[in-house]
Order: sequence, then structure tokens, then C-alpha cells
Amino acid sequence: MSTKFVTVMGSFVADLAFRTNKLPAWGETFMGNSFQLGPGGKGSNQAVAAARAGAKVSFISKLGQDPFGDLARITYQKEGIDTRYLLPCDTATGAAAILIDAQTGENSIIVVPGACFQLTPEEVDQMQDLIADSAIFITQLELALPTVEHGLKLAHSHRVPTILNPAPGCKLPESIFPYCDYVTPNETEMESLTGIAVRTQSDAERAADVLLRLGVRNVVITLGAHGAFVKNAITTAYVPAYDAGPVVETTGAGDAFNGGLAVALAEGAGLLQAARFGCAVAALSVTRLGTAPSMPFREEVDALLLKNK
Repeated sequence: MSTKFVTVMGSFVADLAFRTNKLPAWGETFMGNSFQLGPGGKGSNQAVAAARAGAKVSFISKLGQDPFGDLARITYQKEGIDTRYLLPCDTATGAAAILIDAQTGENSIIVVPGACFQLTPEEVDQMQDLIADSAIFITQLELALPTVEHGLKLAHSHRVPTILNPAPGCKLPESIFPYCDYVTPNETEMESLTGIAVRTQSDAERAADVLLRLGVRNVVITLGAHGAFVKNAITTAYVPAYDAGPVVETTGAGDAFNGGLAVALAEGAGLLQAARFGCAVAALSVTRLGTAPSMPFREEVDALLLKNK
């Protein structure tokens, strides 16, 4: 493993997960099956995934001085994540309402980012030394967009490889893409970025070409149970998913993939090898409940990869 940090800049929100047999209609009250409170947020989940997969991880974000913020601090202490770049904030720590279909494990999520959305480009500049000395820099879209773009630009200026996980999906300014070495949307997010609905491998290739023309060096489209599609200037490939057991819950699978991808790239893996590693991390995560708590440890990932070699 690289002795440099995998630096994650992103969100922490408390996950409030409700498991139910059906979603209530507007105005309807429906009794759910269970409730769970735990650490979440795309950035935070990816930091935990990377740490459990063997990386030295530093996390850049903001937390409120409240019980949800305390939950984050306890989580990072337990997972061995560097918290020197977590800034305090007067705004309340954010939360996510996660509605989970008890039969299929599929989910719908509402996120209120709270404190982390107050992170500014100027504050990111204060973290320049960490970013410049990182093995890889990864961020998402649960922060203010100017902060996301500034972080990518700063890392790019120091020749640090960058990953943008464009989630939640939205249309992005074209100015952001030249700072992205890797962009990792799912099918829905890819359609938001390019206007192309990704239903076939041909669709995925056409959509990837749009991002490559905009300056992205590598496109990795996550396809859930179907694995991932990757494309750059010399490689076009489909990476199949792994079967790690019965699916319990898909919440956090994309974060698991991105955390795993970042670790593999930090260790010097090529695009295909890194995507396979990410798929293995994601496959294990969906066999258990929760987001951050579902992230597998390195020995589990290595065992799954060895089994499917």
C-alpha cells in the first residue's frame, strides 16, 4: 500500500434508515419493519470503505457540534481515519432519510447535507499540503459545487490523480471535467451528465465518449448487479460483478465501489484491475445491512478476488 494518504473530501450525514414493505403515499402513514441510525454520507462512506480496504485515509469535511457530529468523530476514531482536516461548524450536521424495500433491498434517499455544505474553497486551500502529498484525491457532489471543483483543480495542479464520483446526479459545468482523471457515475448519474440513457453497453460507450471529449481521462460507469463499464483512450471493457452471497441491502454499494477503486489506484493498479477490486468491495457490502457498517475489510476482499481469480 502507498504510504501516502487516500484523501477523501466529502460529506458526513447521519443515516436514518427505515425498512418497510411498501413506501407510503403522500398523506399516508405506514408501519415500517425496523429503524437504524448510523454514520453515512457519500464522502464518509467512501473514507470508511478505503480505510477498511487497507488505505491510510484522511477525510476533509465539516461537522456540527452536535450528537450527529459526535457520531462521525467516534466512527473515524474507530476506523483509524485521520481527522486533522475535519473543521467545526455552527451549522447542524446533516442527515439522510433512507427508505429501504424490505423485500428487494432497493432504496430511495433524501439527503440534507448540513454542516459539510459550508466547506469553502478558501478552507480547502488550507489543506493544500495534505492534498499535494496524497496518493489519490476523491470527492463527490454532496458539497457545494464551487468547493468540489476547487478541490479537484487543486489536486490536479499538484499532479495528484483525481476521482469525481458525480453523486447525487446533476448537470455539471464543462469546466470541471479537465480536472478529473476518473469519473465514476452510475447509469442514472451518467444520463444527468450526458443526456444519454444507459441501457446497453453501446449506450455506455457513447456516454463515456462524451465525457472523454470533455477532458476526463478515464470513465467508470457502475452498473449495480451488472458490474462496471470502463473506457479511456486505449481501453474499452465490461467488468462483471462478483457474487459474494445473497443481497441484503444495496445502500452504500456505490460508495463501497469508489472507496475500493481509490485504494487499488493508490496501490498502483491499472484501470481494469482497480475496477475489479471496486466490484469486489461493492459485492461484499450488499450482503450486509447499513452503509459504513457494511464496508468489508481487506482480507475479505482479497479472499473474494482469489476465489474468483
